[in-house]
Amino acid sequence: MAARPGLRRVLPAVLAALVAAIPAAVVLPAPSRAEEGRSLAAEMVGQWELSTAERSKTCVITLKSDAATGGMKLELENGCAAALPFTRDIVAWSIKGLDIVRLQDAKGQPVIDVTEVESGIFEGQRPNEGVYLLQNLAAARALTKSMDQMIGDWSVVRGDDRAVCGLTLTNTETVPDSYAVYLKPRCDAVLKTFGPVVWRLERGELQLINAKGEIWRFEADDNAQWRRVPDTADPFILVRQ
Repeated sequence: MAARPGLRRVLPAVLAALVAAIPAAVVLPAPSRAEEGRSLAAEMVGQWELSTAERSKTCVITLKSDAATGGMKLELENGCAAALPFTRDIVAWSIKGLDIVRLQDAKGQPVIDVTEVESGIFEGQRPNEGVYLLQNLAAARALTKSMDQMIGDWSVVRGDDRAVCGLTLTNTETVPDSYAVYLKPRCDAVLKTFGPVVWRLERGELQLINAKGEIWRFEADDNAQWRRVPDTADPFILVRQ
């Protein structure tokens, strides 16, 4: 049956009203890859530390938002070329894909590509050279300061303030980002059995690690001490001597 003339006139208006009623979230397109890339680019503007994995060699890079040929401008601190020779070729930076930060040469080719592995820390490799890190400069310097403050002699006490061991945290790097720790004589049997050999700071935690790779984790408490976690009624607490 053919539609009546009046109905033919009404249908277009009804359909238009239905389309207008569809929630905007349904019809709006998802952010494009370019939009996400621009967001990462904005987050990257500022000062960063490029370093070897163990941070024995470092270079401060200032990433800028100004356009450069094939990317954006940057500045390298004096001494970068001596510490990391490949940085001589870096003249600009750019974002590739969703999460790759490229430090590139004059032809736009990658000198090194780094990808975020955790908040504010990027990691990349150069063939036959190993792993390099790019991390926020302020965070990197705060980590260095914290480690310097940790080096020295500590007493291990239980919850009743009874000292059960002494240990020394050193700055002698035995494996990347981990440093030698030594127990003093007459330690509690639990400490001797655990037998920590290295220590490190990891995401705000102090970690003691034994030769088996087992880890005791400590968090700073309100008294500027370090308490083993998870907490117990009779915890182990590190106190500066």
